[in-house]
This record gives sequence, C-alpha cells and structure tokens, in this order.
Amino acid sequence: MPVNLEDLFGLKDKVAVVTGGGGVLGGAIAEGLAQVGARIAVCDIFEEKSVEVAVRCRAAGGEGRPYKMDVLSTDSIQENCDAIYKDFGRVDILLNGAGGNQKQATTSPELPFFNLPLDALERVISLNLFGGAILPSQVFGRKMVENPDGGVVINVSSMNALRPLTRIPGYSAAKAAVSNFTQWLAVHFAQEYNTKLRVNAIAPGFFLTEQNRFLLTDKETGNLTPRGQQIIDHTPMAEFGQPDDLIGATIWLASPASRFVTGIVVPIDGGFSAYAGV
Repeated sequence: MPVNLEDLFGLKDKVAVVTGGGGVLGGAIAEGLAQVGARIAVCDIFEEKSVEVAVRCRAAGGEGRPYKMDVLSTDSIQENCDAIYKDFGRVDILLNGAGGNQKQATTSPELPFFNLPLDALERVISLNLFGGAILPSQVFGRKMVENPDGGVVINVSSMNALRPLTRIPGYSAAKAAVSNFTQWLAVHFAQEYNTKLRVNAIAPGFFLTEQNRFLLTDKETGNLTPRGQQIIDHTPMAEFGQPDDLIGATIWLASPASRFVTGIVVPIDGGFSAYAGV
C-alpha cells in the first residue's frame, strides 16, 4: 500500500510543548517542529528567550507562543499547562528539553570531587532529571493520556548516559537516570493508560552550548581545549554537532513515522558511541 510521506512525517496542527525552548538546542528543535506544521508552546524560565524563539517559529511559517516556566516548580508547570490547554485546546507532543550543567558541579584542579558542594550536585540532578523529565511528564502526561489518538513524550538524554564523562558526575548520573526513566515511562503509559501515548528520548553527542563551552574551548583564544580535542578525536565524523542536527530525529519520533516505536534512546552523536578508539 503506497505511503504518503507528507502525512507520515508531517505534524500539521499538532500542538507541541517544548520546555527549555529558549535554549540553543531546544530553540532549534522548536523552530524545526514549527516548519513542518506544529503549533509550538515555547516554555523557558527566561521569558525573553521564549519570546525570541516563538518569534522565530512564526517567521518559519508556523505558530509559536511564549510561556515563562520554571520546570523545578510543579505549580509553575501546572499554571503553564492550564494556559497552554486554554490557548491551544490540547497537547500532542511534550519535548522535555530543559537541562544543563553547572561549573560548581564540575571537578577541576581547583575543585576536586571530594569538595563538590552538595547543593550544586542537587541542582544539576534536579534540573536534568526532575525538571528535565519527570515533573513535566507528570503534569502534562495526566492530560495527554486522555488523547484518543495518543501522543508523544520526547526526553533529552545525553552521551553521558551511555558513557559517563570525566569531570561531570552529577550531569552524567542525571542523564543516565533520564534514559532509564524514558524506558520506564514508556511501559507505564502503555500498560496503564494509553497504548498510543509513546515515550522516547534523543541523546545528543557533543554540541557547543553555553553550559559546556568553558570545558571545550579556550575563552581567550577560541581554540579547542585538550578535552575538546579529545572529543573530536573520538568522533568519527570529526566535528561538533549543529543544533539543526537534532531536528530530523525529533520529527521522526514525534510523527506517525515512528508509530510503533516507544521506549528507545536515539544517539545523535556523529558516531561517538560507536567508536572504541582503535
């Protein structure tokens, strides 16, 4: 039977909530979803950034509305959920894109592992696991399970979940938990609520963002640090990813093209996870 590829990969009129939507990666994904017809609720704790991305979504030919959301506050998530349902009528896609690392939770010659402050580690783990996956899935998922046609939750994991990197113990542990939670929630939603509500994750490799730039490039010269060079040497495609590299896989996971796919984590890493180093 012939397949209409436009329908298979299209997201026309689907409502997508993107948390962390004001960030570099979340913003690129939001804009990409808008280009294929999705209506985007851009959520970010920095209101001006969510406004900027919403404008880009509209410029791309889609619809975008900004919302100020603190993903570590259930009350904030609930208030925004209520507003989004009032504005859009439903939610079909939840992209959990909030996350990041902190310098205070990163080991260095000046800050050894033994001295990492608990509050910094707690903040990183809370942001990436609770705010970055669990809490929005609880709030939006409560309503999404009622969708007759189901829907999609897409979490953002990381290469750190597959191979924990040196110096960032909190971030690595949190992202490993995000991958595990993705599998758990996929089974839970399908068995307990709605077999058409799918849960998957993407695992970006190495992308230059504000959170990791200080680790990968020299602030003074702009050249790669030894750590940055190690990453490039271990990436068969020999480059950092570009934000737009996340769009295709996200569209696939959000669209009917992945109708029978749930509980997986898709690496987008230039081959990093496949290379043994020899």
